[in-house]
Amino acid sequence: MEYYNYIKSLHLIFVITWFAGLFYIVRLFVYQIEANDKISPEKEILQKQYKIMTYRLWYIITWPSAILASLFAIWLLILMPAWLQMPWMHVKLGFVVILIAYQLKCHQIYNQLQNNIFNHSSNFMRLWNEGATLILFAVVFLVILKNAFNWIYGVLGIFLFSIVIMLGFKFYKRIRENNKS
Repeated sequence: MEYYNYIKSLHLIFVITWFAGLFYIVRLFVYQIEANDKISPEKEILQKQYKIMTYRLWYIITWPSAILASLFAIWLLILMPAWLQMPWMHVKLGFVVILIAYQLKCHQIYNQLQNNIFNHSSNFMRLWNEGATLILFAVVFLVILKNAFNWIYGVLGIFLFSIVIMLGFKFYKRIRENNKS
């Protein structure tokens, strides 16, 4: 138990770098998709650079952070098995499963873009980028409050936060479109 705080600190550091990687990778997807609409030679130059950047981010930061955050989390659960009896931990682990599914979907998109397959628009990617934000908000509040919160307030809060994000996205999209004119 003397190493508990070190393990917890390392878990938190790798959770932060994991989320940083997820936030940035989708932003790079947006740029890569938008670069596909450019004319030559700009298109090829940008595509090549974004492929390098996404590769490095994905395999040097994001995946290793996800694995290390998970390993340190398992270690913490071994040290504190009573946490597995707490309802808030069950909910947190549910969000972790959703986060892993989100990362696996990002990995699928990453592979498609590395092979010049563009199945999504940049606007879709901008919205997709908010998925990690919603998961982060839910997990942080859950861990800090250590309560599976009152589900009515929790669901309402996440729903309202999602509406605010959507409105912000529409506002930003309007500004971008006006600046193009």
